[in-house]
Amino acid sequence: MNQFLPRSRVRSVATTLAVALTLVLAAAAGCDSRQEPRIPSVNDKLRETHIYGQPTIKIGVSTTGPLMGELRDGAYTGFDIEIARYVAAQLGYAGDHRIEWVPVSTEDRIPALQGGLVDLVVSTFSMTEERAKLVSFAGPYLVTTQEAMVPNRLRDNIRTIEDLRDPRYKVCTSGGSTTEAELGRHQIRVFVVKEVGDCVEGILAGRYDAVSSDETILAGFLSRHPKDFTIVDMPFGTSEQIGVGVPISDPALRDLVAFFLDKSYQQGRSGQTSPWLTAYHRTLGPWLRQPKTQPPTLDVPELVDFDDKVRPS
Repeated sequence: MNQFLPRSRVRSVATTLAVALTLVLAAAAGCDSRQEPRIPSVNDKLRETHIYGQPTIKIGVSTTGPLMGELRDGAYTGFDIEIARYVAAQLGYAGDHRIEWVPVSTEDRIPALQGGLVDLVVSTFSMTEERAKLVSFAGPYLVTTQEAMVPNRLRDNIRTIEDLRDPRYKVCTSGGSTTEAELGRHQIRVFVVKEVGDCVEGILAGRYDAVSSDETILAGFLSRHPKDFTIVDMPFGTSEQIGVGVPISDPALRDLVAFFLDKSYQQGRSGQTSPWLTAYHRTLGPWLRQPKTQPPTLDVPELVDFDDKVRPS
């Protein structure tokens, strides 16, 4: 019987080792499960978007807004256009040959995103709670206020909100804009047209007496007609946060746009010449009474950037 004792001991030792190994593996698995998940890269996120693999990107813009978004002499120019070019390049669509510019009016921006006519909208698009139920926003990349612009012949007559309520004056704005709704809340009778440019032309023709819109939009038309108009300092309503419109069905694309806007913001904070600052000084900067800076981006995801991968560790 003694000859069998070593074998039983061997089996006992083997069993003990197996149990111990199982416990070690289980503990290791437990440790792994407690580790933080891997941070996705920009490339990972890009593969989740509806634009992945597209040869071009379709961006909805205004073509009638000086300094912001304008088609002039066959070229797209303006602050919104420069921001759109920057975002497109970061998404892998550098150069206008990779961008399909799609003209959209103020009231067409949401339908264009919902109908798949565009992948993004960069067109002085105010971020509001109501709009956020229909489309997504990345930003803001600009904060502005609502103002009024009047012909110089009326600059001493129209100076306050109360003056705009005077039934003698015809106040014009673009349909589907936040300004239209704000004027209504102030009981101001308003004439609604398709574009702010239509208001400006109407004032020059004598059909209207004032136009109200975002200060940045009005500054563009003032740059075109500096001897004819005055922007009246009567901000009303809340500040407008301007963002990039994204289809609500594509959260990955929204995250990427927010990430790249924040990248520019962080460059500006660190004292570098950022894409935002370059665009601003080329377009809006000389025409605004108060200088602006890029606002912080909201809801920025944590991603590993293209550039992070090539930095030495």
